[in-house]
Amino acid sequence: MGQTQSNEESEEIDVAALQDMYKKFVTECPSGVLFLHEFKRFFGVDPTGEASEYAENMFRAFDKNGDNTIDFLEFVAALNLVFRGNLEHKLRWSFKVYDKDGNGHIDRKELKEIIDSIYRVKKAAKKDPQSLQMSTDEVCDRILQGIDSDGDGTITLDEFLEGAKKDPWILNMLRLDMNPSGWVLEQRRKSAHF
Repeated sequence: MGQTQSNEESEEIDVAALQDMYKKFVTECPSGVLFLHEFKRFFGVDPTGEASEYAENMFRAFDKNGDNTIDFLEFVAALNLVFRGNLEHKLRWSFKVYDKDGNGHIDRKELKEIIDSIYRVKKAAKKDPQSLQMSTDEVCDRILQGIDSDGDGTITLDEFLEGAKKDPWILNMLRLDMNPSGWVLEQRRKSAHF
């Protein structure tokens, strides 16, 4: 019974966060589209701070049609994935973030760039210090050894999905923290103090 109650509470938080995001989207983007600099401002990311590159990768993954803007439909689709998507959908989205050049493969350079970015965000936020004990090169080596099944030095979507599902450590490293509601709630707390 307690589990049902916590699910309901979680549902209410999600709805409140979604409503806040919608209001903020309409206020900040009366043109109906969100540009990268607005996306960063929307989520409270310093344009040159630790989370900047991470936000750029998220923006690129949310921009489904590649026009360098996020319209409200893309925004809603992204929020639906964030709040309602199952593990496979979230992993497919994470793959798009890692695959910066969009060629369908993640090479070591792309993998290292995202891992570096995640490390910088976690260090700046002082989050999860235990996961930061390995160097980014060690993390990349372990991920590639664990999921590059054909040994070609790149990771395909299938390898990404299968590897993440079979190894909890790899899943934890590959799955991106895509919960913008945390950012919105933090912004709400900051604005309440002014």
